[in-house]
Amino acid sequence: MAAFTEISPANLMRLIGTPDCPTLIDVCIDEDFADDPYLIPTAFRHPHTDIDGLLWRINNNRAIVICQKGKKLSHGTAGALRARGIIAEALQGGNHAWRDAGLPRVPAGNIPGPIWVTRHRPKIDRIACPWLIRRFIYPDATFLFVPPNEVAGVAQHFKATPFDVEDAFFSHRDDTCTFDTMITEFGLGHPALDTLATIIRGADTNRHDLAPQAAGLLAFSVGLSRMYKDDHAQLDAGMAFYDALYRWARDGQDEGHDWPTRPAK
Repeated sequence: MAAFTEISPANLMRLIGTPDCPTLIDVCIDEDFADDPYLIPTAFRHPHTDIDGLLWRINNNRAIVICQKGKKLSHGTAGALRARGIIAEALQGGNHAWRDAGLPRVPAGNIPGPIWVTRHRPKIDRIACPWLIRRFIYPDATFLFVPPNEVAGVAQHFKATPFDVEDAFFSHRDDTCTFDTMITEFGLGHPALDTLATIIRGADTNRHDLAPQAAGLLAFSVGLSRMYKDDHAQLDAGMAFYDALYRWARDGQDEGHDWPTRPAK
């Protein structure tokens, strides 16, 4: 059982992917991280010796501190944060416990910078992928929506990662879509995200037979794009929608709804 200053891997996994996810800080020493270079989704690395710098980065948010085994480094850092007025806990068992539970781990070497660029006027993949990045990779990621023929130049001059465009690394592969590619490259295989990926693939590639929800996602996405002229306003609205769809995929699929019937008189 987790101590009152700890959170279990299972309970942390229920927060990741939601707007309420705390700030996740990996304080593993370099040698330990080099032996197992993976991050828990949304975690960033920071030295345990730099508490002042850490306070600036977390900006008064609730924090979860992670080290290799959930012992001295995470508890010491969490204690130092609590001494500064931050709500902070250590991950019970650290990265090893997370790994042993079979929960998603992001290969650190596969994570590009926090600035991304794609074609303007998004519909499905270009809203779903930013949602995935902000909820599982970079909570503060920036997205640039530009004319299609400007994506490559913007990527070069603004050090942005292009996505969902031809010849980009993060794009469609064979019969899958960009969301699938990101799930694979970021090691985010998980039942709820796999369900979302199937729905998004069906809607984005016009294969509504893949999931009964695909046609509905297409309808919603087209309607959303007609409502908003500003791509970032559309993304903000889409974030809330995909938050809801993820929660349905995670723990709401068994729930149905029907108008209650009355017995015949």
